[in-house]
Amino acid sequence: MLVGFGNVARRFVTLLDESQDALRRLGIEPRIVGIATKRHGRVFDAAGLDAGRATRTFAEGDALGLTSEPSTLEWIAQLGVQRVETRVLVETTTLDIRSGEPAISHVRAGFAAGAHVVTANKGPAAFAYRDLAREADAAGVSFLFEGAVMDGIPIFSVVRETLPASRIFGFRGVVNTTTNHILTAIERGESFEHALSAMQEAGVAEANPSHDLEGWDAAAKTAALANVFLDAGITPHDIARDIVGPETAPRVRAALAGGRRLKLVARAALHGSGIDAAVELRDLEPTDPLAILDGDSNALEIDTWPAGRIVITQRDNGLEKTAYALLSDLVTVVKRVRARA
Repeated sequence: MLVGFGNVARRFVTLLDESQDALRRLGIEPRIVGIATKRHGRVFDAAGLDAGRATRTFAEGDALGLTSEPSTLEWIAQLGVQRVETRVLVETTTLDIRSGEPAISHVRAGFAAGAHVVTANKGPAAFAYRDLAREADAAGVSFLFEGAVMDGIPIFSVVRETLPASRIFGFRGVVNTTTNHILTAIERGESFEHALSAMQEAGVAEANPSHDLEGWDAAAKTAALANVFLDAGITPHDIARDIVGPETAPRVRAALAGGRRLKLVARAALHGSGIDAAVELRDLEPTDPLAILDGDSNALEIDTWPAGRIVITQRDNGLEKTAYALLSDLVTVVKRVRARA
């Protein structure tokens, strides 16, 4: 069942179709039985929906189905009666930076229906990871969110699957595409306003880009990473944030004149018995792995023991990558179910 049917969810639907052969080789035959949206209604069919038709209906601005009762949470509960090998809730609603809702409630409703949950929404991990992970474990289901940070680049799964018995002391990274593009454009001589407009026209930045420019997007990603890697138990509101705006341009040019580059760096590390976390503008030396990131590139450096510092770089981003993260998590869910069986 899909909760949220925006650009990422619709690309996920088409990617499932494009990946049929690969999924079939893995013995996976997904069936979409429900779609729930905030403004375009909800539709459910236990035998399986025509997702392509739903995508076309949504694109035309028409209602998918019911637009009033039952509620989305009651809609999710219908997953509980499905007699299938694996029930999965795919949650892709928009982040609410105030509380992480309603995504957190959607995740819990999925657990209550006996469903595994995969999401690209940063809210659940950024606001309630510790509790949700415990609840998923108690329910015997998976809670996965690879698409919440750096699109489809494997970060959480790399640590989970390939660094057994390791310790993580902290991380730092450039994780917001909009601000990195703007800082790079200013280095090339463009104005802040022109660079921002280009990102909005490309669909990377929202019409209201405050979440990016005020550091909220990076703070949510930082909280999610810190909660998973460092058991921080923090929210985005616990993280100090620098703002990227027209007044940042002189700092960009001054750093470049001094042979350095200004980047918006998200970081967190263990500090005594607590966590030191921030999203801040930093002058980086040219040899720094974060300093080489141009335009839409992102990267995360993870400080581990005994494997040392590991840098994961994303050269390309976009809807397809985030949609792939959902598909990858779906495959992980099925593999886990079969391993337990």
